[in-house]
Amino acid sequence: MRLKVFPLFAAVLLLVACGSSEETVTTGGGGTVVTPSTGGPRAGTIEDFQVNVGDRVFFALDSSELSGEARSTLDRQAAWLNQYPQAQLRIEGHCDERGTREYNLALGDRRANAVRNYLVAQGISASRLDTISYGKERPAVVGSNESSWAQNRRGVSVITSGAPIN
Repeated sequence: MRLKVFPLFAAVLLLVACGSSEETVTTGGGGTVVTPSTGGPRAGTIEDFQVNVGDRVFFALDSSELSGEARSTLDRQAAWLNQYPQAQLRIEGHCDERGTREYNLALGDRRANAVRNYLVAQGISASRLDTISYGKERPAVVGSNESSWAQNRRGVSVITSGAPIN
């Protein structure tokens, strides 16, 4: 008898585990957002921002112009920031290892400001956004080849406050 009950019990547990559930998150503006709980990052967290929105955009060599793909990522960032108005960002400008320290600090500053200006144009308050240039001092990928350099030419949006802890 016990052996017949066990598979039934296991089947019931499986159905309960597969059922949809919802997660309710209170936003900084006092509203609530109900999202399906898929086992991924909790809505409104830093991890949610990094995984589901995208925290970085990439630039061409010697450029601070935003590509279409970068603008798409920044549109998602703006929507997320509008949903979580308590969140503040530090926008980091980065470069690859080529060029002088001074040149790369200036280019990193232009990149960070390109991201900031785009977000402000999308309605995000400038008071929520700070910028910093790291130039070539903080590479994401170590290497002296085009693949490495392409990943280091970036702008990274880092949530500094206002998001729930992961």
